[in-house]
Amino acid sequence: MSDDNGTPAPPAGSPGPRPEPLRFFGTTWVNHDDGYTLRRVGAAVGSLVAAVASCLILRFAFQGLEIADIGSFVTVLVVAMFAICSALAFRNTWESFTRRPDPDRQASLRGLLAIGFVGSLLAYFFRTLTEAPGEKLHREEYEAARARHEKRGTRRSGHPAKKRRRN
Repeated sequence: MSDDNGTPAPPAGSPGPRPEPLRFFGTTWVNHDDGYTLRRVGAAVGSLVAAVASCLILRFAFQGLEIADIGSFVTVLVVAMFAICSALAFRNTWESFTRRPDPDRQASLRGLLAIGFVGSLLAYFFRTLTEAPGEKLHREEYEAARARHEKRGTRRSGHPAKKRRRN
């Protein structure tokens, strides 16, 4: 595997680098074949349904807080916490589609992202309306790997053992 992007290193003697599979899409994002459009529609609908179901579950939780009569201040804090965490999770997820996230930063944000899961689901939904989430990033990395492979292959010509020596 390449250290910088996770793209599998091609085996020796292979025709070039292999594309990295995306979740739910495999490698169909390369040529947009094998049901790519149907997968995008399914991923969009699935993430939207999951976001709506999550909001309904959160609504039941807020009703539980109202029934417990803990006060409006705590209810406002909980609503603000979910709103802020969802906004931050949306932004973080959206940015992860265009550049590789820092693993240390991801580890430190794990709790916040878990609380703001609705934002992550919505980011996934909106991205699937235009492309497979992460497709642009993976395509850039794949094209760069292919260009490096072609450049490496075109520099060499012929068999080095049969090379004529200059006198």
